[in-house]
Order: sequence, then structure tokens, then C-alpha cells
Amino acid sequence: LEMKLEHYKKHPIIKGFRHVLQAETDRKFMLDPQFMKGIGLLSKYNFTYDILIYTDQLQYINKFVAEFPEQKFVIDHLAKPNIKEKSIEEWESDIYAVSEYENVYCKISGMVTETDWKHWEQHDFTPYLDTIVNAFGTDRIMFGSDWPVCLVAATYKNVVEIVSNYFFSFSSTEQSKIFRDNAIYFYNLNNV
Repeated sequence: LEMKLEHYKKHPIIKGFRHVLQAETDRKFMLDPQFMKGIGLLSKYNFTYDILIYTDQLQYINKFVAEFPEQKFVIDHLAKPNIKEKSIEEWESDIYAVSEYENVYCKISGMVTETDWKHWEQHDFTPYLDTIVNAFGTDRIMFGSDWPVCLVAATYKNVVEIVSNYFFSFSSTEQSKIFRDNAIYFYNLNNV
């Protein structure tokens, strides 16, 4: 595994990895010792790790990230809360718990695929965005479009507008962090 990481480190465009944990039948696959062994090598090579999970797996993330305090993690797609059913309490509790780890960020993406694809409104996303901002602050969140997957429910422009409308009243510095600076820092993009 280290030989592969050495190889990837020679390619400056490769900044991190993710495994489609949401597809694993074992919902706590991220705690598998072999999987964790691989994750434990990433920070040595300054690679990031995107956590791609469903909400039912969020309960295991605390134990997972606690093992790697030097590793930069980002939760993709807000961990896919069930926006369509307006389900929030358990997800919200788990999000607040994982946000306690300073090395964990959250990517604001994938929301439109988790709601009614044909009948969503801007306000459907507000409670989830409120939670993410309150939990992570503006220093540990970043925008992601989830393009082209988002196209099942919205255009790229729609997705950008949902997030930019929400953050409209935030300062220009905060908006810059969310839409650019935090991603540059997290993914080490200054040297690309």
C-alpha cells in the first residue's frame, strides 16, 4: 500500500481519496482494521480523505476519526440526510458529535438528490444548512456541486443558487471561505 501512495504522491493532481462506504453492506466497514490501516498512512503523504456515507453510518464516524487526529477528513454530502422526509433529529445529533473533531470538515453538496427530485424548494434545505453552519462554523465547510449526479433533481446553476442564496447574508470573507478558500486549504491546492 505504501508503494502505491508513494507513486500517487508523484502526481500533484492527486490530493486525496475516498471509498464508497455508503455501498458497503457492513455499515461500520470504516472500522475494519485493514481499512483503518490504510487510512492511517494517508497523513504521512499529506493526502485527504472524503467520507462518503449515509446517515445510518454517521454514528460510527466518531470512533473512526478519533483514531486519526492528524488526518484531514471531510464528510461528503452532509452524510446524506433524508431531506425528503424532513428527518433531522438523529442526523443532527450525530453531526454535532462528529464536528467536535477539529480535523473533520463538511462538504455542502448532494442535498438535491436527498429530497423530492421534482418538488423541492429553497427552504427545504435551510434546517440542514443551519445545522452544518452551527456545528462546523464557516472555517470547516466547503461547497461542492455533486455534478453530474445532481442533474437527476436540479441543474448545476440551481445547486449553486441554493447554497449562495443561503449564504447571501454572510460576510464576503465567510463566503470566500465556503466557496473557495477552505477547499484550497483542505485539498492542498496552493501547489497545483
